[in-house]
Amino acid sequence: MKALVKTASGAGHLEIRDIPEPVAGPGQVVIEVVATGICGTDIHIQRGEYNCVPPVVLGHELVGRVADFGADVSGLSVGDRVITETYFRTCGHCRACLAGQLNLCPERRSIGTHVNGGFTRYVLVPAIKVHRLPDSIDDTSAALTEPLACCVHGVLELAGVIPGDLAVLSGPGAIGLLSGQVAKSAGATLVVVGTKADEGRLQLARELGADHTLVVGQDDIVGAINDLSNGLGADLTIEAAGAAPSVSQCLKLLRRGGTFCQIGLFEAPITIEYNTIPMHEIRLVGSFAQVPSSWRRALSLIETGLVKTAPLVSSQRPITEWESAFGAFFTRQECKMLLTPVA
Repeated sequence: MKALVKTASGAGHLEIRDIPEPVAGPGQVVIEVVATGICGTDIHIQRGEYNCVPPVVLGHELVGRVADFGADVSGLSVGDRVITETYFRTCGHCRACLAGQLNLCPERRSIGTHVNGGFTRYVLVPAIKVHRLPDSIDDTSAALTEPLACCVHGVLELAGVIPGDLAVLSGPGAIGLLSGQVAKSAGATLVVVGTKADEGRLQLARELGADHTLVVGQDDIVGAINDLSNGLGADLTIEAAGAAPSVSQCLKLLRRGGTFCQIGLFEAPITIEYNTIPMHEIRLVGSFAQVPSSWRRALSLIETGLVKTAPLVSSQRPITEWESAFGAFFTRQECKMLLTPVA
């Protein structure tokens, strides 16, 4: 079967290769992939900015059908529509694992990074990581469950947004637009901030429920937040752009004692005015990936319609067109793209 493989470490080294189809062992499931989303992590791996274990098939945001399963698997049937959590293996006995923080296990191994992922036709995963999809959730919506679970983890489980909060989202990419919807689902007033290049995404943010959208270099963002907060500042800022100026702005917009949630990743070290954090008693929250509870809550948000994921998908392309898709991602020409298997 054809797969998009990272063949070696460093920048580049991505190509379509023929690889063997996986075979399910005890406690394992083979999923026939319907579609897999392109994540910023895949772009970072392509550019040599994120470690992986090559040769490895990329892709971890997938939806598919159960194709086969091994011994000791129950509750699943061939043909079931499913999604899968991304951690192929964790140690199960470290402090993080025992606390349910599987994302922080030092021995964590994930699909699309350490073991083969979803940019192919079949992917092998542990049965305990598989979630059956209700009929009410279509494949396109389900393909974004993983990034939504990441946003649930950051905004709800870590930052703890509550009804009545004034939340500012900086960076209206896919992660940002999902994070903003999560904040809205919890009862927050949402302000989305982007650049002039984000005009289309800001329009999408408004369609998805953002109360206000602001443009850097065009709107008086500090003044607008002061007006909305009676001069206090935002209760929560969510940084999803992965850019130093965005971080500085997020810190500036917070009220004293507010919460800053960092979800975006940076390409290189950044410099910020760090004294703002202790002097204003800012609660600084770093958020990485997701945990099992995030998946359950993400699926519930999609099923109830509180979060809409399908509108973020701007196109679907075969994996053989990965280069143009990665290029469109990097230049922000589209929001969320899915890659589909080829024969």
